[in-house]
Amino acid sequence: MSTDEQADGENGDVHAERSAGKRFADYPRRAKSGWRRWIPSWKLATVLCLGFVGGVLGVATVAYALVEVPDPTRMAQAQSNVYYWADGKQMASTGGEVNRQIIAADQIPGAMQNAVISAQNKSFRTDSGVDAMGVGRALVDMVGGTESQGGSTITQQYVRATRFSGEPRSLGGKFRELVVSAKVGGNMAKPTILAGYLNTAYYGRDAYGIQAASHAYYDKDARQLNVGECAFLATLLQDATHFDPAGAVTTDPAATPAANTARAEQRWAWILDEMVKDGHLAAPERATFTHFPIPRPIAKAAKPGGQVGYLVDLATAYFLKNNGKGITSDNLAHGGYEIHTTFDRRDVAMLESAVKQARKAHINPAQRPDTDTHVQFGGASVNPATGAIVAVYGGEDAAQHIGNHADETGVPVGSAFTPFVLAAALRDGVRDPEGEPEQGPSERTIVDPDKSLYSGLNKLKIKNYDGSPWKSEKGEEWLQANDGGASYRDITLRDAMARSVNSPFVQLGMDIGIPTVRQAAEDAGLLKSSLNTSSVPSFSIGTSSPSVIRMATAYATFAADGQHWEPFSVEQVSHNGRTEYRHEDKPARAFSKDVAATVTDVLRSVVDEPDGTGNNARLPGREAAGKIGTTDGNKSAWFVGYTPQLSTAIDMYRLDESQTAKSRRFLGMYGTGGAGKARGGSLPSEIWRIYMTHALSGQAR
Repeated sequence: MSTDEQADGENGDVHAERSAGKRFADYPRRAKSGWRRWIPSWKLATVLCLGFVGGVLGVATVAYALVEVPDPTRMAQAQSNVYYWADGKQMASTGGEVNRQIIAADQIPGAMQNAVISAQNKSFRTDSGVDAMGVGRALVDMVGGTESQGGSTITQQYVRATRFSGEPRSLGGKFRELVVSAKVGGNMAKPTILAGYLNTAYYGRDAYGIQAASHAYYDKDARQLNVGECAFLATLLQDATHFDPAGAVTTDPAATPAANTARAEQRWAWILDEMVKDGHLAAPERATFTHFPIPRPIAKAAKPGGQVGYLVDLATAYFLKNNGKGITSDNLAHGGYEIHTTFDRRDVAMLESAVKQARKAHINPAQRPDTDTHVQFGGASVNPATGAIVAVYGGEDAAQHIGNHADETGVPVGSAFTPFVLAAALRDGVRDPEGEPEQGPSERTIVDPDKSLYSGLNKLKIKNYDGSPWKSEKGEEWLQANDGGASYRDITLRDAMARSVNSPFVQLGMDIGIPTVRQAAEDAGLLKSSLNTSSVPSFSIGTSSPSVIRMATAYATFAADGQHWEPFSVEQVSHNGRTEYRHEDKPARAFSKDVAATVTDVLRSVVDEPDGTGNNARLPGREAAGKIGTTDGNKSAWFVGYTPQLSTAIDMYRLDESQTAKSRRFLGMYGTGGAGKARGGSLPSEIWRIYMTHALSGQAR
């Protein structure tokens, strides 16, 4: 075939392809070959872009036309949060009355309006109500799985408070918020928007709106606020939980009064400086505000009393920490949540009854004012098979007392810590005295609680694992005393546990290594933050201060054959019919079944042996394992024990709750309850026995 003929043939093929029929879109492109066929033409790309933009604009236009402008008096009404017992019966309903009073814009100080504008949205008076760049950043953050609080003008925040309050952040929600904000910005006057925002925003302390906040923090009408007070209230709109100087430790342990005050003072000063920069405050007037306007203490609010108040606080804190959707205390404050807890109402009532019974029988401040005043008890009960917290005793009355005694109180656990030392000795073993300080499993020796002998002498000179005397940084040796000055020669670890002899476990801890003992306690379930960071010998006999909830949980690990379940207090949470949280967890293997079984067997000796220090906790017809805890100075007394069905911890201490945080100190309990010395084997074990006897009635032995 000639060249001309070949060219004619190719041209004919192209012509035939082009004549085969026109397509709506020439893609893949017919006239191109290879990779060029897959590159859209500029015409096609332009059409696609215009179509996409048009589609988005069309959806936005329809949405814009359909949405309503928010009405703060009608749409920003808080609902109750309802808490349920484990059996589904209602336990408490909170937040039913909305602490809000809508006031006119001219009653809101100009300083308050300007402080918020300077702090949150400098362009508020001239912008369209939507910060497109900020929204973009927020959407990117959410797609990336991080929580973003940015990308919101005052208009958007007003819309969120009135139309989307209580809803967790989502891409769809952000789009709806954007559309409504655009309409509000185009249809409402700026002063109306700003007043609406300040009248509906949450300021903490159950205060919605500037008028309620003014009374909650300064006990005055909003129109009477000065510039400094306005600047502080503006800080609360950033995050009331972390800027209220009174603190909010029930919702976030990091929100202490000291930390919150420091944050509030810093942001308060910054807002005043920004007001000067923006022309809202004269520099000479700014210079007069040298002292942070400390708000008044929190007035006692109507909250559930008795034990229910403690339960509500625990469940609330747990949900806020673990919901995984960014639901905050501000969301929860708007209400509408149904919170199903793990608390067994029968067990809660029984635990409270057991404490009251023991208190009535033994504690008499009128007769013994020097020893029986300020006596406090804490208690918690956990299901070893799941980690569910079934009961707590948080104090005499949540409406009358500050703090929850079932949570962290700073009370040292004493010798109730020694089972973790034993568990470490059984799992990890003691070090070879001829080896290096850091040793692996092959160099260590597993102990036998019935054959390994340790000196039980009173004031035993404690040694390092290699036999050299342990000395402090000052060169002082450690002489470990036993409770009551009791002294024993060589003694098995079982007998030492049963009789609560301290010196063998202090030396055992040194032979194992304090870091290894600490790790065993963490694996069992104690929080690292509650464990003493010191490596002094006394670490092994309980210088740490875990909560009773965590102690019950850690002992439950032994009851569950070495499987550790994290404690939890909430099974499920729903909001407006949508499930927002469902508890899911898997156990972690902390100890082998053999190690857990051996620890349990040794702890049964504490309860069963005639001279066991815990025999006051014997349960009729049922085996139980447990350990008492006493501390130096007789500052606390514990009993922690368990059966396969239930693990319970009880502590007792003296603390004057009226003391300020800086002056708080635990008082000695010599003579408390009419006894020479308060011990874990007395009142705590008595409360434990009374409660467990009733709580386990009807259950398999």
